[in-house]
Amino acid sequence: MRKGSGKAGISGGHSRTLWQKLVAVLGAGAVRYLLQFYPPLFGAGVRVVRIDSKFREIVVEMPLYPWTRNYVGTHFGGSLYAMCDPFYMLMMMQNLGRGYVVWDKSATIEFLRPGRSKVRAVFKITEDQIRQIRDEADSTGRAYPTLTVVVEGEGGEAIARIGKVLSVRKAGR
Repeated sequence: MRKGSGKAGISGGHSRTLWQKLVAVLGAGAVRYLLQFYPPLFGAGVRVVRIDSKFREIVVEMPLYPWTRNYVGTHFGGSLYAMCDPFYMLMMMQNLGRGYVVWDKSATIEFLRPGRSKVRAVFKITEDQIRQIRDEADSTGRAYPTLTVVVEGEGGEAIARIGKVLSVRKAGR
């Protein structure tokens, strides 16, 4: 699809990326498998444990590897952020559909305690959140939802809190 073809894609009229095409064709299970080899996640040792079929919940884990440790031997902050970077955008794109353009606008990370073991993050979005975001984008032209995930250690202790602000607009605006 080319810009101006009359067929708006996820990216607002531009050609869909290989990832977008694979997600559309293969579904959540295959995407979970393929994400294991996505270089930014693979390099950080991030493992996508689960993606539900509606892309409403994604679970990721990251062991403490020698290459993900910082100077004092705990999880490197950049690795903690990398394990959380793409998922809310992916989830929102899948749930809003091709009529919307979704981008990451900003992100924050709050380090709560040192991560000394495998860490886990569970990303969730609800039907109500999707509906509110869609309604705001439809009525005002753009929505900036803030979504938060907590990275937890093996004992359930909060290691970091990552906030993502997305930019959502109707395609073609």
